[in-house]
Amino acid sequence: YIMLHAAKHPTPQSGRVKFSSSNSEEANPPEYEAFKGVIPRAPTTRALSVLSVDMLVADNMDAHNTSSYKNTNLIVRRNKEFIIVIRFDQPFNNQQDNVQLEFMIGNSPTENKGTYITVYIGKERRGGRWKGRVIGTQNNDVTVGITPDASCIIGRFNTFVTVMTDVGKQRTPRNPDTDFYVLFNPWDPADVVYMPRDNERQEYVMNDVGIIYNGEFNNIAPRSWNYGQFEEGILDACLLVLDAGKVPLLYRGNAIELVRQGSALMNSQDDDGVLVGNWSGDYSIGTSPTAWTGSPEILLKYAKDGGLPVCFAQCWVYAGVLNTFLRCLGIPTRVITNYSSAHDNTGNLKTDIILEEDGTVNRSRTRDSVWNYHSWNEVYMRRPDLPEKYSGWQVVDSTPQETSDGLYRCGPTSVIAIKEGELSYPFDARFVFAEVNSDVVYYQSDKYGNSNIISVDTTNVGKLIVTKRVNSNDYEDITSTYKYPEGKLHMVQKRLGMSPFALQADTIRIGENFKLTLNIKNQTSQKCTLNATITGCVVYYTGVTSSIFKLDSKTLNSENHFTATKVMIDVAASEYMPYRVEQSNLLFVVYGRIQETGTALTTTRVVAPRPPDLTIKVTGAPRVGKDFMVTVSFRNPFNFILNNVQLRLESPGLILTRLKTYAFLLIKVGLMVRKNVLCLRPEISLLLTGEVLTYSIFYAYTTISISNCSQIAPGGTVQYTDTITPWSPGKKVLIACLDCATVRQVTSQLEIFVQ
Repeated sequence: YIMLHAAKHPTPQSGRVKFSSSNSEEANPPEYEAFKGVIPRAPTTRALSVLSVDMLVADNMDAHNTSSYKNTNLIVRRNKEFIIVIRFDQPFNNQQDNVQLEFMIGNSPTENKGTYITVYIGKERRGGRWKGRVIGTQNNDVTVGITPDASCIIGRFNTFVTVMTDVGKQRTPRNPDTDFYVLFNPWDPADVVYMPRDNERQEYVMNDVGIIYNGEFNNIAPRSWNYGQFEEGILDACLLVLDAGKVPLLYRGNAIELVRQGSALMNSQDDDGVLVGNWSGDYSIGTSPTAWTGSPEILLKYAKDGGLPVCFAQCWVYAGVLNTFLRCLGIPTRVITNYSSAHDNTGNLKTDIILEEDGTVNRSRTRDSVWNYHSWNEVYMRRPDLPEKYSGWQVVDSTPQETSDGLYRCGPTSVIAIKEGELSYPFDARFVFAEVNSDVVYYQSDKYGNSNIISVDTTNVGKLIVTKRVNSNDYEDITSTYKYPEGKLHMVQKRLGMSPFALQADTIRIGENFKLTLNIKNQTSQKCTLNATITGCVVYYTGVTSSIFKLDSKTLNSENHFTATKVMIDVAASEYMPYRVEQSNLLFVVYGRIQETGTALTTTRVVAPRPPDLTIKVTGAPRVGKDFMVTVSFRNPFNFILNNVQLRLESPGLILTRLKTYAFLLIKVGLMVRKNVLCLRPEISLLLTGEVLTYSIFYAYTTISISNCSQIAPGGTVQYTDTITPWSPGKKVLIACLDCATVRQVTSQLEIFVQ
């Protein structure tokens, strides 16, 4: 389904109270404010005048673990002191002079909403939300320490230094250079997002590149993703997301509320959110979800277009962008993938699958589905609204599936509460529990429309739940944090007479032939005969069937007690390739009935063929300030043309997304040499970028034939080379993706070290 955002227009803010809700809109306080009342007759002493305010950006950001942000303004974290230096036109007297530091956010700052903060230095000492102290004075310079409170609003604050006299207030003029950002602080125990282990903070807050897992349970496919939370413009883009969603500034210091609002704002269903969901396969008016390689391109486009939703996304894109959004604001966050993830539309904690008499899935009557995988996020925080044991990792999901309090969002909900089955705690625990714990109930429908339960699978859903391991590119199995072991399934199988009843498959690439193996084991002392129907369907990763390409029948005989029997089923590429859809998933459903007892058995297997290889190579030793070359190569292994091919290359902290679209050029005679093009001989099909064609050398012959049709011929090779100049040392990750309508998920990554 395509969820299109047709035009920019105001949308109802369901369930929201109207408060100041824009960080970008600012107050404009006067530079001078006279006090009301009697003006002193005697002349007053000459007041101080502020000459400059130094925010000590580099030193403060080093101390606040924010030096990775590419931003010229100061960025600090809650409940940690930062230091500024104020220069006056004369020495500051701490016993006589009266100075206020005013920090404002939004267009109508008020003290009781936490949007107007006053810190006093000098003779008048008052308490307030934020702490302030004079650290020292030297000549006309005063060094001041300021500590935002542990629950203060997240966002960009304006700074004013106000000198109090007997007759009024004299403020410094508005100066954007003294603006600063306040973020959550997972380093501080007083902050609700505190994470005690440093290695986990480095992974879940500071790591700007990660891996999102897809594929299927038996063939886990890692995909690198550029979170890029420190890239230039990303912090402002994240604040724009909150502004566009009209999230009140008052809520932005509450981590639970901000995460819940962020879940809704990643999708465009309600609040002009960041991404438009599309599972239709038609991405002609936008970018295919499989083509994205990271979040910065998406968030920067959203900001550049003034909050117009970006097309298109599916679950892992939503999860990747939400991960960037929350890490950027300082909340420890990770991406989770649940293999065999149930989508319970009916809310009965069961996934109901209706089969026809021949064993095929009845899509018109089956409302629930089991996705091959589904990606969401976890955030780490205390839950003051719940019993203490339910703090820690919380599920939050921004893929628009079901509404929660009137908006398409999910969470945060405690992972521990999910495991314990405590489904009454907020938010959306029941829906998440069903995703990992549903029983899959198979019904068979007869010709009259009546349905009978033929089997119940208690182990199919939530088979494996994974995330990227800390300081590693391997996955970590976190299934046990969500659920207890399923129990003694073999006792049920023994009662049915044959066990196990399972379908196995080879690991293959797209376009290869392969074999299925159907295994059964007789658990009785009697002879058993099983009549089985095997149905092969091409499906989307969401479990939705596209086409049936195979229908086969097998009879299996088991003569003796505990006899294991298996049968091989050949699947030819020519059977499924004509029906392939994006991600090329194949679903096999086996429905069998034991002749002697009439007992029905079912089993399923998803095969996710791997895409072709994409290669990244580096020429030269990467050094700061020195150019090096990166080459991305791909060969079309198929016997069909690849049309409208896009190639993305990016690396957090190194380069923003570089997008190339390739066109087909057939040289009938002659030989050409051009930068970024591999030329082998005359009469060869080459791939060029869609730029103006200029040739360095052209040899000797008379005619060429050019066809700009954005395609790669069978057996054709593309080789794109680009120059990169690094400006910071350390480990970097190059991420590349090739995408077209007929081949998706062609990705690669290469770790390099810049000296």
